[in-house]
Amino acid sequence: MYELHSCLNLVFYATIIPGTILISWLTGLVGLPCLVIALLVFFLFFVLLPLAFRTSVTLQRGILFLTFITYPKGLDLSKPHSIGLFATRNFYITVKDHDEDDDGVRIGVWHVLPKNVVHRFRRELRVEADLETETSSQQLKPTHVSLDSHELERLAPELRAEFPVIVPENEQLFYERLLRVPGATVVLYLHGNTATRGSGHRSEVYKLLRHLNYHVFSFDYRGYADSDPVPPSEDGVVRDALMVFEYIANLTTNPIFIWGHSLGTGVATHMCAKLAHMKERGPRGVILESPFTNIRDEIRLHPFSRPFRHLPWFDYMISQPMYDNRLRFESDKHVGEFPQPIMIIHAEDDVVVPFHLGYQLYRTALDKRRRSWGPVEFHRFERTHGYGHKYLCRAPELPGLVEQFIESYRNTIY
Repeated sequence: MYELHSCLNLVFYATIIPGTILISWLTGLVGLPCLVIALLVFFLFFVLLPLAFRTSVTLQRGILFLTFITYPKGLDLSKPHSIGLFATRNFYITVKDHDEDDDGVRIGVWHVLPKNVVHRFRRELRVEADLETETSSQQLKPTHVSLDSHELERLAPELRAEFPVIVPENEQLFYERLLRVPGATVVLYLHGNTATRGSGHRSEVYKLLRHLNYHVFSFDYRGYADSDPVPPSEDGVVRDALMVFEYIANLTTNPIFIWGHSLGTGVATHMCAKLAHMKERGPRGVILESPFTNIRDEIRLHPFSRPFRHLPWFDYMISQPMYDNRLRFESDKHVGEFPQPIMIIHAEDDVVVPFHLGYQLYRTALDKRRRSWGPVEFHRFERTHGYGHKYLCRAPELPGLVEQFIESYRNTIY
């Protein structure tokens, strides 16, 4: 009975538009030229376009990663100060896709210093005026005392003697030295598709984490912004994330947390699963903001797919080709492959990644993960607040939730 109902639905949705056009011609509402034009538009839009999508991996990648959408325009990513991110280092990492890869892929990275470090070394960093301006307008205050504060106080005279002023020649040494201060905490942020690491809602997250006294790393995957213009793939962007994680892990034994947003949640879970399979050092915890279960579910519910999702050939033309070309981002599979604690946050009014996909991922994680692994928590943000897909960072309760999660698991290894 279910199969018959599904078949009837498919037939209905496949014939309703051309049928309506044909009936309009038969009843004299439109003439023959209009009938031909309407049927041609239907054929082009609902048959040829999906067929082109099925046969072109370039088009599939373009629609998934949206690297051609950039904002704000004219942003110089080599100068984070231009968007209010002072005391932030811009640098580049080369990612080798395989052992024989001589050139590799260059990706752009930011390292944002925590607020307690900036305060202590504001003179050496020459950011007194910026810090004063930000402090006067910033209401957010951490509710805990950062564990590296005493170490910073002890090491400050030595660091000031070694770095009397921070200039391009010693900037890398200074920033990397601060990562090794005992008690520091690092958050690696994995952004979603479109735009760059400098987009407005992303910089708001960095500033939130900075004010909680965490080091923040953010980067642009291959094909984005000032990273090399290499066509991105799931394996490629996951490798980019792994290389940035390894860069941090090679510099410090301090705890590292992963924060993924939207498409970045798929990158985060896949990366953590890879680290677990390789038995390599993993993060202490994972924060998933506006996550989805897998690309098959997400692309069917995305606003862009609304005109096509009821077509009987939708899965054959759109979903299946992406799976065949390894564009899957199966977070519902990967959450059962790594042991670290997970915090999921999602807004009810998210129209890009529907709320129920995030909740479904939470339920899947509860079912798939072992009892000895880190816990999974889910936080719902009501639609009345209007946070949507991008602006959970503006929720007044979010800093407290992040602090509680990070401080609970920063010293626990699963």
